[in-house]
Amino acid sequence: MQNEECRMQNAKSGEWQVMRIALKQHSVLPGFGVSLGYTMTYLSLVVLVPLAALFARSASAGWGRFWAAICDPRVVASYRLTFGAALLAALINAVFGLIIAWSLVRYRFPGRRILDALVDLPFALPTAVSGIALTAIYAQGGWLGRWLEPLGIKVAFTPLGVLVALTFIGLPFVVRTVQPALEDLEKEMEEAAASLGAGRWQTLRRVILPALFPALLTGFSLALARAIGEYGSVIFIAGNMPMKSEITSLLIITKLEQYDYAGAAAIAVVMLLASFGLLFGVNALQWWVNRRQRVGA
Repeated sequence: MQNEECRMQNAKSGEWQVMRIALKQHSVLPGFGVSLGYTMTYLSLVVLVPLAALFARSASAGWGRFWAAICDPRVVASYRLTFGAALLAALINAVFGLIIAWSLVRYRFPGRRILDALVDLPFALPTAVSGIALTAIYAQGGWLGRWLEPLGIKVAFTPLGVLVALTFIGLPFVVRTVQPALEDLEKEMEEAAASLGAGRWQTLRRVILPALFPALLTGFSLALARAIGEYGSVIFIAGNMPMKSEITSLLIITKLEQYDYAGAAAIAVVMLLASFGLLFGVNALQWWVNRRQRVGA
């Protein structure tokens, strides 16, 4: 009995030694502690510290001045235009971005590579160049503006121009997010649905869209986030008329030029909280959709 107990104790000690050796083995990548330390340090320096400074600067003027800065009628009008145009532009990009990605993935036609490269053009162009180009096209004497004006459609220097600019800069986010998901989508699923008697719209609604919805939602959230914070491409085509075509980012710059740092910080805090709320809602919806798909599978 004593010999058996000794053998069992030796076996256990041997197992513990093997586990210790395995834990001490060095890998190519750093361990969890080092990686987490670098991650938290980097995020703190790049994200958390600036955001904390922003909140502290906005609170330094007191609650009364903070409330007056964020509830000014001119500022409220800019909120309405910024978030409304950003949401509408993201929805437009979600629809047409899906169509463009579908055409690039599923069809072969002359000029396809050129069209695929043009999708990335808003990424490569500086935002100021995009704004000047859009203004030149949609202004009163522009290539398209001269044809739209007789129809009573004025784009440049109106809220519609803001929508056009935000749609332009947000389109690549949807296309490049949906494109890989479409490439991974097997055509056999569509063929199986057709063999079971499903029509084209039924296949699109019950097979294709549920598989693409997480990627489409991600592209929508990226386009929305970019549109909310856009500045360079909008100020040229918007006209920047107070209470009509003035975006919130321009008001923040105006406050800074007037040395009203507390007012600029207060408006920036509202933008930050609203953007975080929208993105949190989109991510929660995406989590719910993924959970339903896993349960259904």
